[in-house]
Amino acid sequence: MLPGMSTAQPARKRDAAATREAILAAAVVEFTEHGYAGAGVRRIAERAGVTAMMVNRYFGSKQGLFTQAVARSFAPPTIVGDERADLAGAIAHTLTERTASDAERLDPFLLLLRSAPDPEAADIVRRGVEANVGARLAGLLDGPDADVRAQLALALVAGTWLLRGVVGTTALATADDARLIALLTDMLEPVVHEVGGTSAATGTGPDGTQG
Repeated sequence: MLPGMSTAQPARKRDAAATREAILAAAVVEFTEHGYAGAGVRRIAERAGVTAMMVNRYFGSKQGLFTQAVARSFAPPTIVGDERADLAGAIAHTLTERTASDAERLDPFLLLLRSAPDPEAADIVRRGVEANVGARLAGLLDGPDADVRAQLALALVAGTWLLRGVVGTTALATADDARLIALLTDMLEPVVHEVGGTSAATGTGPDGTQG
């Protein structure tokens, strides 16, 4: 082996990893700004400083790149953390903080909102949400129907984000933060901890007694 050959290969690997990361980061921005249908592979390539052919070489297709961008967007604990303690309160506090008028925008939700109208993209987003934030929240819940309860909580999160953070409805946009956190916590508690659940079909409470 010639001198220096052992160091050349790791350098190429680092370059490949950096290129892939640059493409993926550019894709997240592009899909967030324009949605799946409006995003362009050429624009993603330009953002990343590579060619469109290079994008396809690393990710195979626009669909493959979008799948990875969704996973990248929803994997971090943006709203739902990893701690069981005071879960409802923690979600309510973070949601209120992240939907304030001066807060950093929540790119994962913008990506979801702008891409969901496309059927192909909607399926990818659904799988990304379920596999990442949905599964993480369900794993923190005790009791039956954890998946359903987790997604009900996420529905409240997404709806609050849309009306307060995007539409900016007056009541939510101007609400006192402490009061909003308290209200959201009260709404999340029964779902997160299965408190006070009733059966509409039988009229019984969670302990089986008549309501």
